[in-house]
Parts: sequence; structure tokens; C-alpha cells
Amino acid sequence: MLTVKPLSEAISIAQVHFGALRTAPEVVPLEQALQRSLAEEICATEFIPGFDRSTVDGYAVKSTDVFGCSEAIPALLMLVREVEMGQHADFSIAPGQCASVPTGGEVPAGADTMVMVEHTEDLGGGQIAIYKPSAPGANMIMRGEDTLPGQVMLPAGRRINAADSGTLAALGIISVSVMRAPRVAIISTGDELVPTAEKPGAGQIRDVNAPMLYNAVREAGGNPDCLGIIRDHEEDITAAVKAAVAQYDMLILSGGTSVGEKDAMPRVISKLGSMLVHGIAIKPGKPTLFGEIESKPVFGLPGNPVAAFFIFYHLVRPILFSMQGAVVTDRHVTLPVSRSVPSNHGREEIVPVMIRDGQVEPVPSRSGLITTLACTDGFIRIPRELEGLKQGDLVEVTLFSR
Repeated sequence: MLTVKPLSEAISIAQVHFGALRTAPEVVPLEQALQRSLAEEICATEFIPGFDRSTVDGYAVKSTDVFGCSEAIPALLMLVREVEMGQHADFSIAPGQCASVPTGGEVPAGADTMVMVEHTEDLGGGQIAIYKPSAPGANMIMRGEDTLPGQVMLPAGRRINAADSGTLAALGIISVSVMRAPRVAIISTGDELVPTAEKPGAGQIRDVNAPMLYNAVREAGGNPDCLGIIRDHEEDITAAVKAAVAQYDMLILSGGTSVGEKDAMPRVISKLGSMLVHGIAIKPGKPTLFGEIESKPVFGLPGNPVAAFFIFYHLVRPILFSMQGAVVTDRHVTLPVSRSVPSNHGREEIVPVMIRDGQVEPVPSRSGLITTLACTDGFIRIPRELEGLKQGDLVEVTLFSR
């Protein structure tokens, strides 16, 4: 008999036992840092940009020289220099003077605004007519406006995205210290399973969980290895678990987690380490278990793919993030449900949903039918104390990141 615990309690137990686990830092080239978690905060060491920079083609002027000018009464200024792109403006602007500056060029000292070339006219003889006033700082990026020395640009634990790579490149950083990706062993158990590439025979099914969990681990920043299919025999599972625990930071098994005579996994984990949870009051996913062997997390997920997917999402994914010093940040929206949803199982229920026309459409799903998740946008959770939802009830949707 399973001794089930609420999902919230199971998550808490996992965090208490595994939340302090961390992988070691390693330095990788910036090009290989995508979705890796920073091991330390990144601080700016210089001004970016390092000079006052024009955002338009035009003329650098003193704003007081063009105050109140118009088409009828233009300001007449003398052109003193032209700034070349990529060159230092080694001069300054005096009252009554201007300088030609291209987009991205350095604004010379003394000028505090840029006038777009469209609002000017070259009258010849070095005289420039300005037909529109320009406020201080207009059409310019000031020195240090993007970054100041000492400013924290990216905090420790942040998973680096493409935009972050641009920020790091702007700081001249070509390699970063990130947390090593946790090595995760994935083992499928079950006498009925065949490799994904094989055609199942009578009474057999393809191994769906291994490739699904492989990519789920990768999405969470882990480094997975699929170790194949193990027969649901205690001695085979024991040998596989022993070998995996010696080499990996985490072990994920699927199938064989119930309490039947052939479900050997509970006995194996209890024999080699300690069982922490066996049974969660959740639908789908009741026979979930996890424990600790040699201080390493070992998760036993249900064989049914939908159950395995959602249990991974709620239990395993946060631990993989925390091992890298990162925190899961899900996105949520609150919308009305499009129809009534019965739920009287005495367990919390996870329901995949689509969002259509501003409403939440529950997607009928059984835990063995993984294809029903392909079209969904996220899921809702129905508390165990509710007997369901009524049409129009507001529900919180956790959105998938895709």
C-alpha cells in the first residue's frame, strides 16, 4: 500500500534533502554558455558606451544656440569639423559652432544635443542653417548610459540567454564561469518496453519516456545519458542503479514504481539507500517515488508518459535548477475555464489545457497518451478538496515555455 503525500509536501521534502546540492563551477567560452547558469555575478568594469554617441546623422550643437529657431528664423552656425566614424572627436564645440557627426559617431565636447540632418541646410561657406530646436541630450546616448563601472549586470544563478550574451560581449567578456551541467542517468524499466526505433510486437510498447526525459533534462540545463531499458527484475535494476549512482549526479528511472510483486524499484532504493517518498496524492502520478543513495537524488517516475512528464516538471526540474544555483520561474495567466471539469478523486489533479479566445480549454488526457500534450499551452491544478470546476471559474494556468 502506498503512503501518499500531497504534492506540496513531496516538493518540500525534495527541496529539504536535495535543495542544497550544487555542481562545481567551470569556465566555458561565451559561445557555449547559452542556458548555462552563472556561477558568479557579472559586474561592469567600464563605461558603455565609453563616449557620448550620436543616434542620428546630423550636427552636434549647443542646445542654447538652437533654442527657439524655426523655418522662418533659423539658427546659423559655423561648421568647424566633421567627425569620422570610429575616430575620437579630439576637439570641442564653442558657442555658434557645430560639427557633422554620423550615426554612432562620437559627439565632441561642448555639444549637448544632436540635430537631425533633415532639419538643417548647408548654406555653403561653412554655414549651417538649423530649422528645429533640440533639447539637451536629444538624439544622443551619453557616456555610461548603458553601463557604469561596478554595476551588477547579471546576477549569479541567471541562465544566460542570447541577449545576455550580447551584454557580456559588450563588456569584452569572452568566457564565463558557469555551474557544471548536472550529469543525469535515465533508465527505463519494464519487460514490455522496446527501444523507440523498434516496431513493438504483441504486448509490447515503445519506450516513450527515455527520449522525453532526455530532452526535459536538457531543457532544465542538465547533461543526460539514456542507459537503456532494464528488465523489471530486482537484481538487474540493483546492478544498473549501483553503476549509475557511481557516475552521475542524479538518477531518473521510469516504470516499476507501484507496489506489485514485479515492481522492484521501491525495494532497490530502500536496500541501497533511503526512501523519502513513495506515493503522491496527485492525478496523474500517484505511484511516484524518490529517495537518496550515496547523497544523490534518485527519482522513480511512473511508466505512463503523461504522469512522468508532469512529475518531472514539478519534482525533478526544480532540483536540476537548484543544483546549478538557479531558480525555476514559471509564467502564469489567470483566465476563465470554458467548461465544467469534474474532479472527485481525493487527489490533486493536473489538467493540460489550451488557451483559445481568452478562455481555458481543458484537454481530455489519460496518463498513457502523451500525444495529447503536443497541442497544449500549459496546465491547471485542481486542489484535492474540490470536486471540480464550474464553467466560468477563474483558474491559474502555468504556461509551458515553448
